Amino acid sequence: MDYSKVLLKPVVSEKANDAKEQSNHVSFYVHPDSNKVEVKKAVEAAFDVKVESVNIVRKKAMPRKKFGRVTGRIPGFKKAYVKLAAGDKIEIFEGV
Repeated sequence: MDYSKVLLKPVVSEKANDAKEQSNHVSFYVHPDSNKVEVKKAVEAAFDVKVESVNIVRKKAMPRKKFGRVTGRIPGFKKAYVKLAAGDKIEIFEGV
């Protein structure tokens, strides 16, 4: 799979920003069919960095309830936490 199809978008949150500053972890939403090896190759190809490890988290879709009735569903996602080697850096939203 091409890296532009594996990496969907970066995670922009306070938790992801703290992880980036403290422990050099970068978070991405990834394609649901991708695995750790594909994510590692995609990040290394896209940003020209060395990846130490990849952890993947999957959140299942859930029904959306309002007053006890099901009114739709909350979509699920797959997220990857990528630990970069010491000295490497990905500048996605630096200076914004």
